[in-house]
Amino acid sequence: MTNEELQQLVEQISLKFFDKPFCHTAVFNKRLRTTGGRYLLKSHHLEFNYRQYEVYGIEALVNIIKHELCHYHLHIEGIGYKHRDKDFKELSRKVGAPRYCDILPEHNHFKYEYCCANCGKIYLRQRRIDTFKYGCGKCRGKLQLTRKV
Repeated sequence: MTNEELQQLVEQISLKFFDKPFCHTAVFNKRLRTTGGRYLLKSHHLEFNYRQYEVYGIEALVNIIKHELCHYHLHIEGIGYKHRDKDFKELSRKVGAPRYCDILPEHNHFKYEYCCANCGKIYLRQRRIDTFKYGCGKCRGKLQLTRKV
């Protein structure tokens, strides 16, 4: 996908999900590593991680575009555009924009996988934890080490 195709895709998604035009520039930034995309406050341009598109495909890119367009349209309107703001959370939920993007394989440093014996929630950790001291944050169940890489 080229930057021109990305620009057209962003404009289409903006009209389809937000009913507002996207009047700035959207480009791939190959230097982005740990984030799916970013909204630049001063210039109002959007940048996207090309590696996310390579690894996870067009669906992941569309989700990242929706997320960044939430920042864009809320900031242009002058209302809460940050992740913690109520307006941002409501608009994200309305258009189906995820809060986070998937972790790229080269940035996955998790060595331990724990599973709650009660509800089955999975916890990925870089360091080993004391399962007698810590429990599930969802249901307070007992954690069990399921995988060590």
